[in-house]
Order: sequence, then C-alpha cells, then structure tokens
Amino acid sequence: MKINKLMINSYGKLRNKEIKLEDGINIIYGKNEAGKSTLINFMINTFYGISKNKRGKDFSDYDRYKPWSGEDFSGKVEYQLDNNNKYEIYRDFNKKNPKIFNENMEDISKEFNIDKNKGNEFFYEQTKIDEDLFLSTLAINQNEVKLQNQEQNFLIQKIANLAQTGDDSVSFKRVIDRINRRQLDEVGTERSREKPINIIARNINNLQEEKEELEKYKNFRYEFENEENNLNEEILNLENENSFLKEIKLLNENEKIENEKIKIKENIKNDNLEKINLLNNKINELKNNNQNIFEKYSENNLKNKKIKNNKNKINNKKINKLNIIFILLILINIFQFIFIKNNIFRYIFLLTVPTFLIFYLFFINHQNKKIKNKEKIEKNNFDKINLELINLKNEKKLIENNLNNLNEELNKLKNNFNLKINLEKEKIKNNYLNKLEKNKINNFINLNNLENINFEIEKIQKLINDKKLRLHSLNLDKKNIEPQLDNLAKIEEELVNNNERMLTLKKLDLSMNLAKDVLNSAYENMKNLVAPKFTENLSNNISEITDKKYTKVMFNEAEGLIVELESGDYVSANRLSIGTIDQLYLSLRLSMIDEMSDEKVPILLDEAFAFYDDERLRNILMYLSSEFKNRQIIIFTCTNREKDILDEAKINYNLTIM
Repeated sequence: MKINKLMINSYGKLRNKEIKLEDGINIIYGKNEAGKSTLINFMINTFYGISKNKRGKDFSDYDRYKPWSGEDFSGKVEYQLDNNNKYEIYRDFNKKNPKIFNENMEDISKEFNIDKNKGNEFFYEQTKIDEDLFLSTLAINQNEVKLQNQEQNFLIQKIANLAQTGDDSVSFKRVIDRINRRQLDEVGTERSREKPINIIARNINNLQEEKEELEKYKNFRYEFENEENNLNEEILNLENENSFLKEIKLLNENEKIENEKIKIKENIKNDNLEKINLLNNKINELKNNNQNIFEKYSENNLKNKKIKNNKNKINNKKINKLNIIFILLILINIFQFIFIKNNIFRYIFLLTVPTFLIFYLFFINHQNKKIKNKEKIEKNNFDKINLELINLKNEKKLIENNLNNLNEELNKLKNNFNLKINLEKEKIKNNYLNKLEKNKINNFINLNNLENINFEIEKIQKLINDKKLRLHSLNLDKKNIEPQLDNLAKIEEELVNNNERMLTLKKLDLSMNLAKDVLNSAYENMKNLVAPKFTENLSNNISEITDKKYTKVMFNEAEGLIVELESGDYVSANRLSIGTIDQLYLSLRLSMIDEMSDEKVPILLDEAFAFYDDERLRNILMYLSSEFKNRQIIIFTCTNREKDILDEAKINYNLTIM
C-alpha cells in the first residue's frame, strides 16, 4: 500500500494543504511546531476516524484539532493497495463515517462493515490492522525514544514487552499481576473474608436458611391452592348438577301440571261415562216401570185397535154378566108371577127389573167414563214419560258427543305432551353433556318423582354451601400466610439476585482464570514460537543498524533482555547506552512490521532519529532503504541530516517542505 496524496481543508493548524507522496522514502521537512505531528494525526484519523474521547489526555483529538474559526473541518486521502486498487477517502470530521470512492469515483461506503462505536471499518478490512496496532508499530514518534538516563529501565521494559507480548505497552507480568489484584478485589478467594464472593456466599447461606424456614408457607399455599382449585371444580360440578336438577324439576312440574290437566279431562271423561250409565239406568228404569203404558201407546195403529178391541171385550164381559143377571131377574119375575100370589111382593119384586135396568145403564155409562178417564190419564202419563225419555236420550247423546271430542282432545294432548317432554329432556341432556358425567345425567333424568328431585337438590345445595364455607375458610388462611409469602418472595428475589451476582463473580473469576491461562499459553507460545523469531529479527536488525557491534539479542525471564557483546559475553540491556537502547526499540518494532499484515502499510517516523548521532542515523537510513525498499517510508524531520545522508548515499527520496 502507498499514500499518493493528502488534501487538508482544515485540520488543527493546517489549512488548504496538499501533499503528494511517492514510493520509497519520503521526507517531510518542517521546523518545530510546523504541523508535522498534526499531519500524522490527520492521516491516522482519516483512516480510523477521530475520537471525542480524551483517553487520559487533557483534550480529545476532536477538540484539539477542530478549527476555532469555523472552517471546513475535513480533508481527503488518496491511496492505493498492493493490488493497485485506488481509493479516495473524504472525511468530514464532524461526522462519524467517511465517504469512500473507488477509482471510478463510485461511492462504495456501504460495501464495508459499519461499527456503531467505531464507524466504517474500511481500512481494517483492507489491511487487517486496527488503530492500536498501527500506533504501536507503524507510527513511531520522538516521544517514544525521548528518554532521560533515569528512564532507561522504562524503555528496556517496553522492549521486553514487545518481545513477550507483541505490544510495547503491555507487560505480561504486569498484566498477570493486575488480573490477580483485580481478581482479589472484585471476586476474592476462599481465604479472604470481606471480599465480594465471600460476602455474597454468606448472604446466600443466610437467605437460603430463611427461605427454607418460609418454604412451609409456600407448601401451605400450594396445598391451599390445590384444595381451592379442587373445591372450585367440585362447586362448579355441583352447581351444574343443581342447575340440571332444577331444569328437570321444572320440567317435571310442567309435566305434573300437564298431567293434572289430563287428569281433569280424564275425570270429566269418567264423569261423562258415569252420567251416560246413569242416564241408561234411568231410561231402562223408566221403560221398565212404565212398560204397560209403553206397550199400549208406543205401538202402531194396529196395536192401538187391538187395545180398543180388548176394551170392548172387557165391556162386553161385564155387559154379558149384567145381561145374564137381567135375564135371571126376568125369569124370577115370571116365576114369581106364576107361583107367588102376593101382589105386593110381586110388584115390589117386579120393580127390581127397571131398577136393574137403570143401574145397568148407569153402570155402562159409568164404566165408559171411567175407561175414558183412565185412558186419558194413561195417555198423559205416557206423553210425560215419553218426553222424559226423549230428554234423557238427548242428554245422553250430547254427553256422548262431548265424550268423543274429549277423547280426541285427550289423545292429542297426551301425544303432544309426551313428544314435548322427551324433546325437552333430550335438550337438557345435550346442554349438560360436556358439564356432567353421562351416568349422572341418566340417573338424574330418571328421577321422575319431585320429592326425590327436591331431596337431591337439597342434598347438592348443602354440599355447595359446605364447600363454599370451606373455600371461604381457605381464603382466610391464604390471607394469613400472604405476609409470609411476600417475605418469601422478597427473599427469593434477593436470593436470585445474589445467585446471579455469585454467578457473575464466578464467571468473572472463571474468565480471569481463563484469561490467565490464555495469557500463559500465549506467553509460552510467544516464548517458543514468536519470541525467537522476533529476537532473531531483532538480532539481524541491530547488527545492521549498529554496524555489527551487537549481533545477538535474547530475552529470558530471569534477566530480561540481554545483548551479546563483540567479545561474546552477554550483558543486560540495562547496561547499554540510551542511544543503543533506542536502536534496539526501533529495531524490534521494525522487525514486527512484516508480521502484522499482508498489506505493506507505510511506516511513519516522526522525529524518530532526533537523538541519533550521525553514524547511527546513517546506519538506520541505509537499513531502511535496503530492507524496506518495497514499502513506503515517511520521515518527518526538522533537520537536514536525513536529506544530506541520503544525498551523499545517492538514494532517491521525495522531499516535501511544510
């Protein structure tokens, strides 16, 4: 990768600045406070974004470099990757995300991942180098090597950190010690007493004891709730049974009313039958008691003539008797005239004949009158009896007609009533099929006796009342244990919170142990694989930079960083001069560059050689020009020493004056 051009509209003290860069070595010359460090920050903030976080400094980069006079706080960087793809990055530093254009000037900003905190991560996706790694390796400034004699150990430690962890600001031992201290402070150990994990363990133990003491109330509540649910279910079933029986009762009462109606009509029917029987008896009795009259007056005319003949016969018999008597009287009178000589007696006896004749006539007349009267009376009696008989027959016929109508009405009423009752029963059964057991329905539906139904209703109602009374008692018991259950709920909540805190602490403890294990593993891996490679590169680099004065650098845990002298002896790096230590530090960082990314990202050196003497400066410039000729190097300096040495060595470079 190489940077082709920088265009700054306004950034810190820089205004309307355009800088072109070339392959190889680029020297950006400027006096102190000319804005060289500001230019480096512009490049880095264009790639990674500007931070509003102070990060331990007095001012954030945003506040530090934002123009006071309101200029356009923006700029652009043109660069190309090793695959020759060209890009332009325009960034308005007031906004989180830049605009990214390809060489066809197409906006491809959305093709890269956008982190909600860091913004668009295009440069990391292109180079696999994040900002921290860029600052710790590729960007080297004078502040990192500008040390006094008493700070020599600090720089040695930074070199050791690089050798151990790959980051000069990270010490393995310090990290482990810091994790151990944090683990002790934030978690604690079995031996500690007033540390978080021990305090929480005691709280959990106390809460658990209180919880176990109050659990019985919870069990009581569960028992109450189970019993309450059972009671409610039983009450519901009983109320369904009660409702079913009441409907059956109402149906039976209606059936009883209808039966009473039928019974009344049956009684009317029976009364009519009795009336008919009574009328038949009366008719028969009337006929029997007046049979003679009916025989005389109820026959046809021929029969009436026979009656008259019979009357004549009766009269003739009586007349014949009288005639015989009259003849006897005449014979006696003749005889007395012949034989009796007494005239008085004769004439007196003779008077019997006319007297008898008179009597005879009177008798005939009297008999005729008597017969006529008798006939008249009999005829009147016959008419009267016959009328009564006709009335009885008419009354009987009327009752018989009513009886026939009543029978039809009864049959219809019975048929309709039975059908209606059966339909109502089926309807009631269907309504309760999902509410009651089938055998219960069948048992209840067969209770046709209202007394039995009322008995069942009273029994069920008593059960309902008893269960409701028990339910009320349960509710009172539940209210009495509610405060204990509330306390139990609070304790359980506290217990959950403490268990969660304990789990968090255990996870933290586990993560810290895991971190230490990973660090130890990484450290061992670094010692076995990476560190030897770094120390080998470092040895080669320091040999070139120091003109083979120091040819071997190693690191061990006992003495730290050690250097082999020309005599073959090893000495601690602490015994070297600050200049040599500076060379070691720069060598180690340069030795790491090729390991960071497949992309050959430019090296930024900001007054990195300010404390090098001319010989050391010449050695490092020769080393950079030969070992990193395929990588862009940008040197920021306030002197002409770099330019003069490169000119003397006839090494090409690109010069920009600020």
